[in-house]
Amino acid sequence: MLQQTTVTAVLPYFARWMEKFPTVALLANAEEQEVFALWQGLGYYSRARNLHRAAKAVMESHQGQIPGEVEALRSLPGVGAYASAAIASFAFDTVGPVIDANIARVLARLKNWRHPIDDARGKSFLTRAAWELLPEKGGRLHNSAVMELGALICIARNPRCSDCPVRQHCLAVDPGSLPVKRPRQQTENVVEMRAFVFHRGKLWLEASAGPRWMGLWLLPVGELAGRLPDHIEIYPITRYRVTMRLCAESRGKRELKGFALENLPPMPSPHRRAVAAMLKKGHNR
Repeated sequence: MLQQTTVTAVLPYFARWMEKFPTVALLANAEEQEVFALWQGLGYYSRARNLHRAAKAVMESHQGQIPGEVEALRSLPGVGAYASAAIASFAFDTVGPVIDANIARVLARLKNWRHPIDDARGKSFLTRAAWELLPEKGGRLHNSAVMELGALICIARNPRCSDCPVRQHCLAVDPGSLPVKRPRQQTENVVEMRAFVFHRGKLWLEASAGPRWMGLWLLPVGELAGRLPDHIEIYPITRYRVTMRLCAESRGKRELKGFALENLPPMPSPHRRAVAAMLKKGHNR
């Protein structure tokens, strides 16, 4: 849940999630729509799908016990290099590098690495530097300490170097300029037409064909191009800035499914916001 999402935003979702799925077995046996319903609003729904699939794999291949070895963790759906290292370290006290944004910043400054940290060469440097610092035991405490150092002292802007407990070992000449990253990809503007179809007391939606938002329900693709929209919803997704132009339309011959407003299925946040705006404007009559 914390991937690309703040702790403040995650906390209420985590509480509801753990109340519904306190064990791996309960999550593995849940229907996908149950999983998406609890995730609704967090975005990046592939995370929820992978978490569900990983729970199933734990039940089927690991006798219901989450493995503690990095390679076994990497075999689970959606568990990559960072997640596997973090789980092994923090849950099982394995000695191994865990590299998040805070730790990467500390390592780049300690070694005065003045090249990008987000290309192949930079990632290789971070791995080597992290291994060099590791103790013989106590991976959990070590990685927590370096992570906290980056979060509280070796911060992105105006690092508190005078308070740093390892300042005598730091080689950074200009710590505020580190770490270096590759230039960001330019944001691409995209316009999409969507339809608000309200008929016989129901909102009519279409299932996402994927890969984006697979398993969720969407406002259908609009057909009335050229007219003024009834609502415009603007939202970012990855490197795109999407302008959704929404018009109230009839159902026509489209293959849609109707839902009562009090029982809407899991939908992406921009679509849910657009529905709320259209209802507020009275487009449910």
